[in-house]
Formats: sequence, C-alpha cells, structure tokens
Amino acid sequence: MASTADIKNGVVLNMDGQLWTVIDFQHVKPGKGGAFVRTKVKNVMSGKVVDRTFNAGAKIETEVVDRADFQYLYKDGENYVFMDIGNYDQITLSPANVGDAPNFMLENQNVTIALHNGNPLYVELPASVTLEITYTEPGLQGDRSTGGTKPATVETGYQIQVPLFLEQGTKVKVDTRDGSYLGRVND
Repeated sequence: MASTADIKNGVVLNMDGQLWTVIDFQHVKPGKGGAFVRTKVKNVMSGKVVDRTFNAGAKIETEVVDRADFQYLYKDGENYVFMDIGNYDQITLSPANVGDAPNFMLENQNVTIALHNGNPLYVELPASVTLEITYTEPGLQGDRSTGGTKPATVETGYQIQVPLFLEQGTKVKVDTRDGSYLGRVND
C-alpha cells in the first residue's frame, strides 16, 4: 500500500478492481480544512478519463507496471503485431490495447508497451513523431479566414491541421498526445 504522497504522473492505481493510470495530479492545501490530492486518472482498458480526489495521507493501492521496448511490425486484420526488441518475441494487440497509437505509428517504429503481470495494457509513443504529408489542398496566398491552417492527411491516414504554406510530400513533426502540428522537418 502507498499513500497519496506517492502519486505522480504515470503511476498505475488499482481502484475498484480496475487499473487506472494518473495523467495529471495536484496537491492542494486550502487555507481551511485538510489537504487533498486532486487527480485526473485514465482507465487502462477503456480509456475513460475521470477526476478523483484523495484526502492527504490516504492509503492507495498501486500496481507494478513494467514497460518494455517493442517494434511495430504490421497490422494483421484488426490486430497489431509487435516484436520485443530484447528477445524478438512477437505479441499481437487488439485495437482496445493500442488506442489512438495507429494514427501516428509507422511500420518498424519503436514504441513502449506497458505490461502488467505479462499482459499488455497499452502502447506509449514518443511525445512527437515525424510523418510525411500525403495529401493536402494548395494554400491560397490571401486566404486567412481559417486562421491560416488547412487539413492535411499524413502517411498513416490521419488528418491534422497544418499552416497554409505546407505542400504534399513535406515532412512534419506531430504531437502524439493531441495530433497537433509542431513544425516542419528539414531533411
């Protein structure tokens, strides 16, 4: 058992028989009353995000989650096949375990997979990835009615908003947390 002082981003909690990962936390000490910890937790299996508040010093149950490096190999029907970089074992994950990762994942890309008792929970991507724009409309020079952005499809098939001056074939850096454009990549 751990206490609320052990709460940090990425810690996995066992609440009501389900695994929840902490995505945001804040220790609050109001002028009146006892201190507490306000957290935003995400259900590992369903992806549901909820807010939970714990009194300071309360006992919480944490789970040990191992993280291992894998390489994304290919998509097999609905499922995704990964290879453990350490021992070359292959595992197949369902779309529920992979989540939004396919929007930013290319074949042969390295990812981290969180494992609990040998069972894969979810896929963690780097904070940003480099992807090539496969389709976008040409941007018109005077067109600023949309705030200077236009939709573009990247090589994974995912659509992002990019500045008007970008063209098809340009490599861009994309934030994997929210799919936002971070900048152009020069080769």
